[in-house]
Order: sequence, then C-alpha cells, then structure tokens
Amino acid sequence: MTETIEQDIVIMPPRGRRITRTTLYDLSFDDLRTRMAELGQQPFRAAQIYDWTYRKLVTGYDQMANLPAELRPALDETLPMDPLTQVHAVETDDGETVKFLYTTHDGQLVETVLMFYTDRATVCVSCQVGCAVGCAFCATGLGGLQRNLTAGEMVVQAVNAARKAQERGRPLTNLVMMGMGEPFHNYRETMKFIAILNDKHGLEFGARRITVSTSGIVPGIQKLADEPYQVNLAISLHAPNDALRSSLVPINDRFPVDVLMQTARDYIARTGRRISFEYALMKGINDSDEVAEELADLLQGMLCHVNIIPLNPVDVLPYERPDTEDIDRFAAALERRGIPTTVRYSRGVEIAAACGQLRAKFQ
Repeated sequence: MTETIEQDIVIMPPRGRRITRTTLYDLSFDDLRTRMAELGQQPFRAAQIYDWTYRKLVTGYDQMANLPAELRPALDETLPMDPLTQVHAVETDDGETVKFLYTTHDGQLVETVLMFYTDRATVCVSCQVGCAVGCAFCATGLGGLQRNLTAGEMVVQAVNAARKAQERGRPLTNLVMMGMGEPFHNYRETMKFIAILNDKHGLEFGARRITVSTSGIVPGIQKLADEPYQVNLAISLHAPNDALRSSLVPINDRFPVDVLMQTARDYIARTGRRISFEYALMKGINDSDEVAEELADLLQGMLCHVNIIPLNPVDVLPYERPDTEDIDRFAAALERRGIPTTVRYSRGVEIAAACGQLRAKFQ
C-alpha cells in the first residue's frame, strides 16, 4: 500500500487566487545568506538577523540595532516577519496552559498550545489548517482540510511560544507536532520546519526534544526513518484492531493495523528509537478489559511506550471521557503485561484547548 505524501503548499485567499508569500521564518540560514547576497549585503548579515530573530526573539527589523538603517525597510518590504497574526489568547486559571489563535495571511485560523510543567515547557504546533484524516472524535477534522501551513507558519508558532515562556522566566524545552493537521500530509514543509528549528545559528532546538505525531501514514513513517534528524515519533493508535480503529481513524482503511505495526517495527529496527503510541481513551468505546488485553498482545515485545490520553470531549461529538477508575484500570492492565504506560490528561479543558476546539468556537 502506498500513499502520496503531500509536497506542494497551496495558499488560497478568499477570492480563490493562488498566492505565494515568503517570510523571514520560511528561510533556512543558507537561504537567508543567499537573500542577503541578492540585496547586496555581506553574508554575515544573515547571522545577525538569525541571532536577533531566534535568540533575542525580537518581533521586528526595527529592533535589530546592528543592521544598516536603509536595510531594515527593504527587509520589511521583501521579507516580512508576520506569517501569522495573533487574534486571541486564553489561559487556564492556574496559568499553566495558554492557547493562541492566529490568523494567516489569507484569513485562515490556526491554533497553538503552550503548556508549562514543573520541569519543562512544551509547545503543541499545528501543521495544517484543518485536517483530511477525519478522526471521529477530533474537532479539527470537522471542517475538513483547508490547506497546508508553510514552514514559516509553523516556525513562528514555536518562536512565539518561546517568547511567551521567556516572559515567565522559562526556556521552551519541548515541541510536539500534535496540533491541527497530519504532519506527513505536509511532509516537505514539516521537515523544513524541523531543520530551521534545529539550526545551530538559530534556536538550536534539539531534534530529540521534538515529537512528530502521525495518524499512521505508513509512507511518512518509512521516509522519516531515513531523515538525519533524530526526532521522536508518536503514532495515534486508539484501537488494537481494524474494525474498531477504522471506525475512529478512517485512514486505517488504507493502512490497516497489521501494516502499521510492521512499519513501526521496521522503524524501530532501522533507527533504534522508541515509538510512543497515543491512545485517546473513550468511555464505552475503546476502554474495556478485552480491548486492553488485545492492545497488550499487539505491542508485546516492542520498544514502545503508550500514552493514554483520557478524551478531551468536544461539544458536538458523542464521545465521552471514562471515569477515573476505568482509566486507571485500563492503564494497570497494560502495565501488568509489561507495556510501559503513562496516563496524560488533556490540559486546558476549560479553555477549549483540545485540538480544533478554540478555532471552531471562534468561527
């Protein structure tokens, strides 16, 4: 079974005209050096701009004090710094979860979530406007896929989160691609995004602190195994058999459980890296003792970890979060079988922090 991994970025403004727009955040360091040469500037200007942008976290060229005065307006005109505009932000009462809502240059809405823990600060980044996968319990897919995000539109989500964390006196330590969209349906821009974050001239964000989550796009998993970046891979599993998984994750019809699991084993063998399996636990759907045992059978002997995520309910969907005792029972069943398991409760339920919820409410 094969699937074409989306390569092209199509930006559709309200009138339907195709447009392209390159911002500073879309450029790798080498790209920026080339752009400086085109503007008649010395290559070292790229290092100055990257330093101001990714280490000092400034928001405009006017704050880049060591750039020539005449260069700043030229950069504003030809290489803007505004791939996304923040239109709304909301925090939990304890301030530990912040959700940002952005509008794109063509008027689409995009979400980002920043989560503060005792030992880390994690940003959850979106890679698409909407999603084509259509998981039954997810708010993001309700409106379908509008378009892919560019690398720059992803990078600026991370930069803004780093800026917010800095305001709290905290470094941004982790990044997960578990927001809106399927990263492997936007593969090229996802890899460009990771490369820009990882660049030693910029944020120098370690690849091992980045987790890419997929609904189970087999060609993407295979391709990721050959990439130079040692990112973490998470697979949204949610069920141990085809009948149940296809009802929750329609892409399972194309890449069924046995194919997905063989691909996962091949990935582990080729990379030596552990896979995380995300499991959204839903009351009366995939939380029975029998399903727990079947899941344990499926994962037995694999270098893996299961993250049980009790469902963050969506108002317009019929799925519910199990009771606490049922969550604990399911996790204990896996642990008894030797499957490393963690229960991770969704953050920010009161601020619609589940993927796609704030965007849907705002619309």
